[in-house]
Amino acid sequence: MKKLIAVLVVSLLFYACLTDDPLKIPFQSYIPVNLSDGWNITSPYEEGIDGEALKDVYRYVHNEDSFWQIRSLLVFRNNNLVAESYMKDYNDRTSPGAVWSCTKQVVGILAGIAVDQGLLSTTDTIADHLPNVSPPDKNQITIDNLLSMRSGIDYENGGISGNSTTLLRQKPSNSLEYVLDLGMEASPGTLYRYKDGDPHIISAILQERTGRTTRDWAWDVLFNKIGINRLQWHTYKDGITMGGFGILTTPRELAKIGQLVLNDGMWNGGQIVSSAWITEMTSSKIFDSETHENKITFGYFWWKDTGRDISLMRGHGGQFVFINKAKNLIVVITSEPNTQDDFQLSLNQGLSIYDRINSITH
Repeated sequence: MKKLIAVLVVSLLFYACLTDDPLKIPFQSYIPVNLSDGWNITSPYEEGIDGEALKDVYRYVHNEDSFWQIRSLLVFRNNNLVAESYMKDYNDRTSPGAVWSCTKQVVGILAGIAVDQGLLSTTDTIADHLPNVSPPDKNQITIDNLLSMRSGIDYENGGISGNSTTLLRQKPSNSLEYVLDLGMEASPGTLYRYKDGDPHIISAILQERTGRTTRDWAWDVLFNKIGINRLQWHTYKDGITMGGFGILTTPRELAKIGQLVLNDGMWNGGQIVSSAWITEMTSSKIFDSETHENKITFGYFWWKDTGRDISLMRGHGGQFVFINKAKNLIVVITSEPNTQDDFQLSLNQGLSIYDRINSITH
């Protein structure tokens, strides 16, 4: 599948060169459109951002061929939307797109809401909540282990053969049992490995504790409260909401998740999730020696760039939300969702755009 996608991407680039068909829409304006979607719209100048320099950033992103994957770039400051532009299709403003692993960050927030409500604790084990399906070798895996990707379950995200996520989507009628039936590669809590299986178990536990699908419960405790209404979220054949990915939403709605975190769990005067959980969720638990990325650490399904002191959401293909709490600044980038390997918009590319915007924000 990866090779096929790579061939398709190369073919797309080759076709564009032959036909002189631009890969992105020419830049026109970064002035946002008022959708009455809960975002207050102001100008960069009002929020302490150099508007002319920001225009140069947008021109650069529109014109730079190495950023051909980017679909949107949005800037928020002081709880306001100050700039947006769409590089492929203006309909991206309102049409939900796949954000892939940014789903994990949403599940991290939902886990915090469940903790706040007394439905679970980070010290609980799988056996505490799923006693009928948890095999003996998984009984001691804790919620903390799952949220920090240290379950020890031998679940493989990458690779063409033996890809657990691919098999999970194609074969089992019971997604939870599929994950729990996999072997153990390490004792719980001893090995970090980024994978889709751990957040899927969290989703199953949330369903068990709430008596509803994670998706339906999330509408009541999160999405409706912060004005998200275009979001879609897929489930597996057995009705369990996908925990590792599966959300489709718009860039503006993705930014609302980031804004909630920047605001320490507050939204319009109401506490959606406790500030204590936001701090816990975004604090470094897995360090760069384990993530193998310089100064990029991992918390409870959330990423942190310790060099820049920012939290971030991160999804396959180049879906990013960069959150600078000190400057009250959020930068959202969405990209072509189905690219692979070197064809994806990389984290470093996304950070290079964020850095330019951050440098002109005073």
